Amino acid sequence: MNKHLRSIVLIILAVIAVFIIVERFVAPSEGETHLDYGAFYQKLDFKQVGGKLEQNWVVLQNGTARIGLFQGMFDKNILTFNPGWTKDKETLTDFQDVRELQRALKARGLTMAPEADMTTQGPAFFEVTDPDGNTLLFDQHVPSPKR
Repeated sequence: MNKHLRSIVLIILAVIAVFIIVERFVAPSEGETHLDYGAFYQKLDFKQVGGKLEQNWVVLQNGTARIGLFQGMFDKNILTFNPGWTKDKETLTDFQDVRELQRALKARGLTMAPEADMTTQGPAFFEVTDPDGNTLLFDQHVPSPKR
């Protein structure tokens, strides 16, 4: 397994663990929203580092852990990965293009829906659904690396 894919797999496992905790223990009650939990996450030392509350989305960070709260943007839980970006949205020069990731994951028997267009370069995305029904979005916003 190449180093980029191994890193993605480890990140996925860590995020799924956090996501399961969030889904099981801090899902909104009747009349509340995910954004109401900003105060909850602040008690866990998360600070807002992105997003716009007036647009119903925020990104919270504690150390290197980030959580995105998106009210009304997605039908269900979603984990996002952005090939080509650092955690601070700085563009990397060497990374595994989203189409390379898709090809590698398909070779392992995973199904994507939707799939990235393999005939293109640059920004693209694909989604995979985990066994619990959580969507994993691989969303590349930057040009493909020069090879």
